[in-house]
Amino acid sequence: MIYLSRLIGKPVVDCEGKRLGSVSDVAISTGEVFPRITSLAFLGPGKTPFMISWRKFVEEFDEDDGIKLKLPQPQIRFSYLQPDEVLLARDLLNRQIVDTQGLKVVRVNDLKLSQYGNQLRLLGAEVGIRGLLRGLAGWLEKFVVGISKLVKHPIQEQIIAWNYMDLLDRDLSKVQLSVTHKRLEELHPADIADILEQLDPQQRANVFKTLDENQASEAVAEMEDEIQAEFLEDLDEHKASKVLGNMDPDDAAEIVRDLSYDKAEKLLRLMGMEDATDIRRLLGYKDGTAGGMMTTQYVAVQEDDTVNDTIDVIRKLDEDHPPVHYIYVLDKSKCLVGAVSLKALALNNGNTQMKNIMIHDDLIYVSPDEPEDEVSEDIFKYDLTAMPVVDEHGVLLGIVTTEDAWDAIEDDVVEKKNFTWAKRIGLILLGLILLALYTLVIIYFVKGF
Repeated sequence: MIYLSRLIGKPVVDCEGKRLGSVSDVAISTGEVFPRITSLAFLGPGKTPFMISWRKFVEEFDEDDGIKLKLPQPQIRFSYLQPDEVLLARDLLNRQIVDTQGLKVVRVNDLKLSQYGNQLRLLGAEVGIRGLLRGLAGWLEKFVVGISKLVKHPIQEQIIAWNYMDLLDRDLSKVQLSVTHKRLEELHPADIADILEQLDPQQRANVFKTLDENQASEAVAEMEDEIQAEFLEDLDEHKASKVLGNMDPDDAAEIVRDLSYDKAEKLLRLMGMEDATDIRRLLGYKDGTAGGMMTTQYVAVQEDDTVNDTIDVIRKLDEDHPPVHYIYVLDKSKCLVGAVSLKALALNNGNTQMKNIMIHDDLIYVSPDEPEDEVSEDIFKYDLTAMPVVDEHGVLLGIVTTEDAWDAIEDDVVEKKNFTWAKRIGLILLGLILLALYTLVIIYFVKGF
């Protein structure tokens, strides 16, 4: 195997052995799974840069001896970097990439190449300490690896195959990479969120630009709470309003609560009237209550509607509408009078009215002021997939889903864990202060005697 760090700086000679310069870089064509080296860049006399076709002019190569060309110097024809080519040292080495298999952000310390006849192909990136040491000095890598073997803790290479790599900064060389592998934007939103959280704000914004509106909204919804608001504060207002508008109203409201007042008002005014109204309605309830955690995305029909009428309503839902487990039945005053499961809907005749198949006697619901921990407890106690939230007149306001309940429990666990650590740190600091005071008292008395 050949490493880019060992190839750079090696001599380039023509077929007669005349030295033309030293290797400065190599280029790949990005349209392949394991791309071949297409061009050789080297520095000639006076450090003048030159580039030639690898296939046409390279005869043989070696990490130690360098590169020998097929023709004498007068017959060499120079070329230029093509639109589908990327220079490895300039555009990849020491850059940050996303490991789309390991779902993490890593830095390229070296690049591993494989020889096929007189051709080279890029296998992947070395992201471990060995690549870093090799880049500093070849002997340093050998020394550290040798020591690690003696102490029976060998340092292994950490290679990420090219087909699992995705550049964070797509504008490095104005080249849009197009290799046929799983791209960052094809990952699950939760995985994208994990990756975004590892980046600094500028990198996060650059990566965010590559996602479409739905992917962006889903990724933001999966981010940690403390990062969501910070991210949207820095985002362009029009982009931020679209992101919030594409999110579930309850998720959007959670983020808006953490934004500054001015920023929140600007974003709400920029988004669609319907989306803004749903979010404002949720913002009217206290955080940590059923009203603050509920969503307004549910399916409700009138008690005189038939099964066929209800099925038509479900068919007209947007593709991104949350899963429907219950259909809520309302009277003419929009008060909740019952609920019908999807199973009951499927098992009954199309002309059957909803009031005849709905559950009403055992219907469980909560008020919007109910504490979220009690709501979550009831959802799991009664094994519900969703719990309706009604006002003092019985009007349906929204529903709390099991996902909302899990989020509330998770937040509670994190808060308790943080409180426990804060308490421990506080006790440690108090102990240190008391120890310092005790020491001062001892010193005072010792000096006094």
